[in-house]
Amino acid sequence: MKESTGREKVLKAVRKALIHKSEADFSAADSDPEIYTAPEEESLELLFAKNFSALKGDFVFCEKPSDFSEQFAALVKERNWTDLFCKDAKIQEMLKAGSVSFISEESDFLKCDVGITFCECLVARTGSIMCSSRQMSGRRLPVYSNIHITVAYASQLVYNLKDAFKLLKKKYETNFPSQLTAITGPSQTADIEKTLVRGAHGPKEIFLFLIDDTHIG
Repeated sequence: MKESTGREKVLKAVRKALIHKSEADFSAADSDPEIYTAPEEESLELLFAKNFSALKGDFVFCEKPSDFSEQFAALVKERNWTDLFCKDAKIQEMLKAGSVSFISEESDFLKCDVGITFCECLVARTGSIMCSSRQMSGRRLPVYSNIHITVAYASQLVYNLKDAFKLLKKKYETNFPSQLTAITGPSQTADIEKTLVRGAHGPKEIFLFLIDDTHIG
């Protein structure tokens, strides 16, 4: 009987393939090839800054931890920010060094307007910030506040997502975080009447303070 439709031809081909399986040996095939390679002419810091800024993120470079305290204090004063929420003890110490007031009690969480967190790593090729549920700030803070501040170190830079997952696997081994979030620019959508809206399902603004720790012995 002659097949009358293209659908029947496709189904027949599928059935035939299932019955007569290929004997080809793919055991030596490379299933993990490098698709992207880091450019030799620029550093990961520069590549991340360029891609992060292109996504409307605000990038600030700090040569040392004390620079963060000074620059962040100046930004808070300039933007007149209040209700800064931070759970990370190390960041809290830097905020205190800059005389920046913050809240950290769970009962004050809903007051949070500016959230300050660390991250797991930074992905230079996509300009993304990788966060996880295993961080002190948890899974809520990076997406709840109107403004998200991330503090990161140059040693946390990786080239692509593949490198990020390798880093996390090495760090957590079998006790992997229950949630990973790749933050690639501020929250925005144009689903409603093609009108661009920022902060629809996350922060309207994202700042990344990168502290250079590569020279520390």
